[in-house]
Amino acid sequence: MINLPPMDQHHTVFWITGASSGIGEALAKRLGTAGNAIIISGRDVKALENLKSEIPQNVPVEILPFELIHIDTFDEVVQKALSFWGHVDVLVNNAGVSQRSPALETSNEVERRLMEINYFAPVALSKALLPHFVSRKKGHIVVVSSIAGKFGFSLRSTYAAAKHALHGYFEALRLELKDIPVYVTLICPGRVLTKISFNAVKGDGSAHNLLDSGQRNGITADHCAKVIERAIKQKKYEVLIGKMELLPVYLRRYCPPVFYWLIKKVKAT
Repeated sequence: MINLPPMDQHHTVFWITGASSGIGEALAKRLGTAGNAIIISGRDVKALENLKSEIPQNVPVEILPFELIHIDTFDEVVQKALSFWGHVDVLVNNAGVSQRSPALETSNEVERRLMEINYFAPVALSKALLPHFVSRKKGHIVVVSSIAGKFGFSLRSTYAAAKHALHGYFEALRLELKDIPVYVTLICPGRVLTKISFNAVKGDGSAHNLLDSGQRNGITADHCAKVIERAIKQKKYEVLIGKMELLPVYLRRYCPPVFYWLIKKVKAT
């Protein structure tokens, strides 16, 4: 029998992956208010500990580090998450890695790694937790995609492919779960000022280690987190977040010729 720590039954338990920095960190801080409990996951334990110390002490927070690449451990990871308070209400699949390399210069190994982390991992983690949601007849899966999930962009071929795949999978899953109900929200950020370009991989698997100009001029992680928080509360199907970089999404839908002309003019950074 699991001995659960005392907690108000009205607490909403959020589980955030990729919480050690960027959007995940900002979202954890925003959700770190009375009435919520938070599980923060990532690889950098020290960063997670620092994050926990910045969340008000009256908010229950647990650290659950794990590697996205180790999908075969996810059943155990989910059981650990459930052992904290007996349930999870909202899973935020935020963790991922971007790409900065031409397709012809990207090794097959790197392409597989990008797909494992950005597609297979969030799918596998959601599936591992899904029986819990189904048994409780409620739950919410949040998937942080990208505007690269809406159209392809230079130097991000496999990253865009993974994000496109997320939309196909989770939109289908949403339909399958409509009668439970378990909600699915797809989040599509554009340029956000985080370390995503630093941590992006090049074709040989090495780190990009540069702050792209697009990221430098992007919205703050906190602004992005604010929109995500609102989307979760409103149980949105899909949300676009950003500035003018969102324009191609609408041009592709309503005026494809202009989109294809414009996207060739955009500098790949």
